[in-house]
Amino acid sequence: MKILVDTSIWSLALRRSGTRPMDDQLQVRELTDLLNDVKVVMIGPIRQELLSGISSPVQYDALKEKLQAFEDLPLPREYYGRAAEFYNICRRAGVQGSHADFLICATGAEAGIEIFSLDKDFMLYAKHLPIILHQPGRGEVFPIA
Repeated sequence: MKILVDTSIWSLALRRSGTRPMDDQLQVRELTDLLNDVKVVMIGPIRQELLSGISSPVQYDALKEKLQAFEDLPLPREYYGRAAEFYNICRRAGVQGSHADFLICATGAEAGIEIFSLDKDFMLYAKHLPIILHQPGRGEVFPIA
C-alpha cells in the first residue's frame, strides 16, 4: 500500500532538532520505514509547500535535490473536480480547509492511498470524506466514511 505523506510529516522530519518528543520520534521513524519500503507517494502541491518559504538558496537547492528522488503521482483532471466536491461537502458540514488539503484528500480517495499527516484538520475531513488516514506504529489504518 502506498502512502501520501503530507507536508506536516515531511516538515517534522526535515527539522534540525537534537531531541524530539516521543510522538515526533514515532512519526519520523514511521516516515523512515515508509521511505525504506518505497511506499511514499509525492504530489506536486506537497512538493511546492515543502519548497515554499525557504529563504536560503543553498537550503532550497539542497531540499529540491533531495525531493527529486520522488516522482510526482500524476493528478488527473478528475481529482481537481473531486477536491472541489470535497471542499463543498466539508463546507456544508461547517468544516473549513485549504484547497491543497482537499486535493490531498481527493488524491487519497481517488488513487486508493492512505494519507499520513499530523494536521488535525484531516481528522475532521475524515468524518465527512471517504479517506483513509495512516496510523503510524501499529501497521493499521483508520478507515472513515
